[in-house]
Amino acid sequence: MATTGVSALRVLSVIPPMTQLNTPYPSTAYLTGFLRSRGVPAVQEDLALALVLRLLTPEGLALLRDEAAALPPARQTAQTRQFADEYPRYLATVGRVIAFLQGRDATLAHRIATRAFLPEGERFRSLEIYGELYPEDADPLGWAFGVLGLQDRARHLATLYLNDLADVLRDAVDPRFEFVRYAESLATSQPSFDPLAGALAAPPNLIDRTLQALTHEALERHRPQVVLLSVPFPGAVYAALRIAQAIKASDPAIVTVLGGGFVNTELRELAEPRLFEAIDYVTLDAGERPLLALLEHLAGERAASRLVRTFHRDAATGQVQYTNWPEPDVPFDEIGTPTWDGLPLGDYLSLLDMLNPMNRLWSDGRWNKLTVAQGCYWKKCSFCDTSLDYISRYEAASAATLVDRIERIVDETGQTGFHFVDEAAPPKALRALAEELQRRRVEISWWGNIRFEKTFTPALAEALADSGCIAISGGLEVASDRLLALMKKGVSVEQVARVTKGFADAGILVHAYLMYGFPTQTVQDTVDALEYVRQLFENGCIHSGFFHRFACTVHSPVGKNPGDYGITLLPLPDSPFAKNDVGFIDPTGTDHDALGRGLKKAIYNYMHGIGLDEDVRAWFTEVRGKVPRPTVARRRIASALATAG
Repeated sequence: MATTGVSALRVLSVIPPMTQLNTPYPSTAYLTGFLRSRGVPAVQEDLALALVLRLLTPEGLALLRDEAAALPPARQTAQTRQFADEYPRYLATVGRVIAFLQGRDATLAHRIATRAFLPEGERFRSLEIYGELYPEDADPLGWAFGVLGLQDRARHLATLYLNDLADVLRDAVDPRFEFVRYAESLATSQPSFDPLAGALAAPPNLIDRTLQALTHEALERHRPQVVLLSVPFPGAVYAALRIAQAIKASDPAIVTVLGGGFVNTELRELAEPRLFEAIDYVTLDAGERPLLALLEHLAGERAASRLVRTFHRDAATGQVQYTNWPEPDVPFDEIGTPTWDGLPLGDYLSLLDMLNPMNRLWSDGRWNKLTVAQGCYWKKCSFCDTSLDYISRYEAASAATLVDRIERIVDETGQTGFHFVDEAAPPKALRALAEELQRRRVEISWWGNIRFEKTFTPALAEALADSGCIAISGGLEVASDRLLALMKKGVSVEQVARVTKGFADAGILVHAYLMYGFPTQTVQDTVDALEYVRQLFENGCIHSGFFHRFACTVHSPVGKNPGDYGITLLPLPDSPFAKNDVGFIDPTGTDHDALGRGLKKAIYNYMHGIGLDEDVRAWFTEVRGKVPRPTVARRRIASALATAG
């Protein structure tokens, strides 16, 4: 008997370039698992990984050499010249390096580690800089890898080698190219579609042509009737639309659907009809219910007037229409188990960019990505998109359901490493999960994001470690009690110190998300914040951190009520396309650009154990005028830890 309805529609979910190279971005795994649980024949492709693996082959490098050779002298760079000079060595080594980073040729580490095997471009300059700073150290990587850290040493050198090649692709083919994002500036909070339209109308370059070929191959393999393009970040939008162009050129009858994190945050007021020249539908927020409604519509089982959270272009008027038939979302405990079936799990690249044991987790190793709960249980932070579904709608599944999913994923992938990708995993759910894992004797390694709240006691940290927790990340943000209160973060700096120390003492690595440029933040606030961060590193509370500049979004409490935070928003232009970030005037007039450069330099050194004894003012060399002394006592964190409990 022939299948009918949605079960007759072949659906392909695609990860467009660029996301991650060490592990699949989880959106397609969730969608494919869910659709299959509803009887839909669904498959998936990671074209981000496929693009890099196609470009970084002897054949791809030959094409890259032709592109570099065609550059006029004025556009030649140190990277393109070095690539041309060392081309035979790159040609001979690229396939072996890829195999090594995929875990297929471990013994090659011996040759890579000699530093005589690989050609070395500008990215290797970082090793020379270390040697200049510490001339007494004969081995610039000895502090990181010691005598026996052969595999990691070689992986770091191989990563520098790939980054050199990425720089050649950027300089010779497309200045917007990076391994983790592609043409990001074309989409980030762009009120006009013009930059993207212009780029999409331009003749395809080598990267575009390679992506088109990969798209045609995927269509030939799967023969889909519907293609879902999951765009989590602005740096994946351009490539997603190039893929959609290729799909429509191959077969205009294939339905293309755009969704994902970028759409959910930036395209909520979409009115740009040109987006729909290659895209048929755009869906918002959690994809399960809108996709079921859309597939039923395509199967003739639902009227267009009953679509859910879906944009499309009206054929008669040419205008964008938004339809949102009121229908409840699929409960979190009914979305099914994500599946990685069809993705080339053995082909992902374990990269080692940052020589820091916590920071490496984002790029090294293939992690099964899973969510403990939908949304955020706190949903009060004033900088966060608390009005949007991915934060505001909180739902949790039982520990038994989560461990059932974990066991099925391990059976399918053979991998026991998990990254819980929650906005902030709730302590109650993590405790229950740890108990269920131990009760069933399910042995995994896992890490994830939390709030550094007092519920995470040393005893709970020990229990999580016993269940397989190896690392935790969380937001310390501005490291100022005044600003943390203004943010409604619900924590204090000393509380964060005690919580993070409990995790660290349990053998769990700790990463802190840090922020600067929050409304009313002064130079003194920033200096004091860095002093707190220095002490947290010094006392072994945190192992890694990253400072990012505060951005005000229209969906956050700051964006909705700027007067409560002492700022004035700049007027936004009429925007038929993206709308998210909004500029503002802060009367404090602090030079956050100069401070930010100092903060990032300091945190980079702290992560490598450098400069922890220095006065924090030494990092702010670009700040005009006198930098104030910290008002925080140099033993404030040590004293707080000594009096804990």
